[in-house]
Amino acid sequence: MLQVHNLIAGYGPLTALNDVSLSLQAGARLGVFGHNGAGKTTLLRCIMGAVRPVSGRVEVDSNDTCAATVADNVRRGIAFVPQGHNVFPNLSVEQNLRIAGLLFDPSFVSQVYELFPVLSERRQQRAGSMSGGEQQMLALGMALMTRPKWLLLDEPSTGLAPVIVRNVMRRLVDINERMGVGLIVVEQNVPATLKVVQQVVILRSGQVAFAGSAAELAGNTDLWKWF
Repeated sequence: MLQVHNLIAGYGPLTALNDVSLSLQAGARLGVFGHNGAGKTTLLRCIMGAVRPVSGRVEVDSNDTCAATVADNVRRGIAFVPQGHNVFPNLSVEQNLRIAGLLFDPSFVSQVYELFPVLSERRQQRAGSMSGGEQQMLALGMALMTRPKWLLLDEPSTGLAPVIVRNVMRRLVDINERMGVGLIVVEQNVPATLKVVQQVVILRSGQVAFAGSAAELAGNTDLWKWF
């Protein structure tokens, strides 16, 4: 279970999150929406332990992630894929995956290849020479090599063509359903994300403006009033 309790966080005098709370059961799929500067990335970074909140706490299976290091939280089962293509461009696909899994189970690479056949086909290819969509698949594969319980994704569709976005989103559902990995997806592409998540939070100026089901938000005739 992942719980955020009354989180207040920011950078110096800037408050990015103001009294944000949420609760997710294991294996849940959550979309986090909001304008630039709404606090979406800060929320992910607090969960990951990369930003210390002013007050409040984040608990994953009763462990306070805010009081731990990022490395500790990775070992506890939290993986974070930041915005952009976070791969080692001069190394091969297989080298990227094996480096990501060094402290875990390197043999898990076979399951990553099963999930992403394109990575298996290009295992000896230099990561930096692949397309943006393929690099995003590799970044997801690298995160999975840490055997996470929760996968945090910051704008995974950035810079990708619509057909590639649909493919990435389908793979996220596969990860969730095959491996039981919970997903927290920060996205600007609201329509594409609503098709794959179950729950939604909309942040506005660091506060929760909407919290409910994806179906409820998708059925709203005036969707953009929340932004």
